[in-house]
Amino acid sequence: MKRRFVLLLLFCAAVYGSRASAVLPDACGKEDVSFDIRLEKKPPAPAGPENGKAQVFFIEKSSKPPLIGCLDCRTEARFGVDGSWVGATKDNSYFVISLDPGVHHVCAVRGKEVDAKPLTVEAGKIYYYQVEYKAVGTDYGTTKEPNYQVKKSVSFAMLNEDEGKYRVKASALSIARPRK
Repeated sequence: MKRRFVLLLLFCAAVYGSRASAVLPDACGKEDVSFDIRLEKKPPAPAGPENGKAQVFFIEKSSKPPLIGCLDCRTEARFGVDGSWVGATKDNSYFVISLDPGVHHVCAVRGKEVDAKPLTVEAGKIYYYQVEYKAVGTDYGTTKEPNYQVKKSVSFAMLNEDEGKYRVKASALSIARPRK
């Protein structure tokens, strides 16, 4: 009986613990928004910024091991600007938006990992922001008692122009639509 109770507690903690909503920065959108994402593998080269606006690329760079027993395996990265979601990516992809000149607040969310930054943009300029997701799997166990663990890390940072152009060229275009 004790064993069943312990297993029930572990199951409940895994299921309900992974569904706990995160507290998101004001730069993000509402937690319950998710996206349907389609990737375009060889998109045309992006046009420059719209007249009087700045152009911001959001890029995801991912490396991850096979998912074993993953209960919270959100594979998308969501990006917000000034309190609204502006798009999402998965795997190694990007999308681009136009922003009015001035100070903005941007965020990236991948699973339970969240980061937010201020961003000041100027008309006619191009900015590249990358969220990099790494998950490295390690087997600490034995064949009789496996203990596979995944160490995850997320970083969100502005790239220089050369690195940004390269990452866009090496990535698929993400076309994301909010799920209803």
